[in-house]
Amino acid sequence: MDGPLLSIRRFSTDKLMPKDLVAKLSLTPGMMQLLEAAMRARLNIIVSGGTGAGKTTLLNALSVYISPKERIVTIEDAAELQLKQPHLARLETRPANVEGNGLVRQRQLLINALRMRPDRIIVGEVRGEEALDMLQAMNTGHDGSLTTVHANSPRDAISRLEVMVSLANANMHLLAIRQQVASAVHILVQVSRLSDGTRRVMNITEVTGIETDVVTLQDIFVFEKRGLGPDGKVVGRFAATGILPKFNEKLLAAGIRLPVELFDEVVPVGSQA
Repeated sequence: MDGPLLSIRRFSTDKLMPKDLVAKLSLTPGMMQLLEAAMRARLNIIVSGGTGAGKTTLLNALSVYISPKERIVTIEDAAELQLKQPHLARLETRPANVEGNGLVRQRQLLINALRMRPDRIIVGEVRGEEALDMLQAMNTGHDGSLTTVHANSPRDAISRLEVMVSLANANMHLLAIRQQVASAVHILVQVSRLSDGTRRVMNITEVTGIETDVVTLQDIFVFEKRGLGPDGKVVGRFAATGILPKFNEKLLAAGIRLPVELFDEVVPVGSQA
């Protein structure tokens, strides 16, 4: 309204590695160990959170665990991912020109990506009808795929996926949509930017299936906020819920055995002293 406005979204050329996120207390070593195992076992992961919460940063960090032998196709609105694997095909959307021609949407790229023999598909962010194609790709042999979605909680992320899929196919029954989501998505990782500016993984949540027409979730790890310290820093703790995830069978089938004590981990953050 008041004239030109320039917004610069700039990423560091040196991306944050998993050990950097652990050092910054974004998550605990046990949580990262679980996510590493999930990546190596080719589970489908959705990272959800608000704007600036660190979704793309976490997605970049998790990509370290992808084997260099795998062929990856990335699909983004604006190229922000910094994957280092050699077999990488990067696709980017394109806006229409002045005449309204030449528009390339994420949904078109996703459909074309399936013809490129990808081992994994990484969508920078799903925000529309391409969510249906993403779920179908996850369900049809492209295990280990990753994407991000804007949502305030794991349950909200499921609801948003349902809405986005219904945009793609208005005639699709809600139960069918929920069955697609429940069978395609294994893990939801919720990230948040807290009041003191720190970015934390608030939940690592498993999608366990569907019961009475509702997608069922269970938390594996949570961050419990306890208040603010005298320096204004958030005080809380990372805590495992003590639940052994159902996808542990998939980890064992992939030859990955996590220590049982991992699921009892409690790590305090900050001090009220």
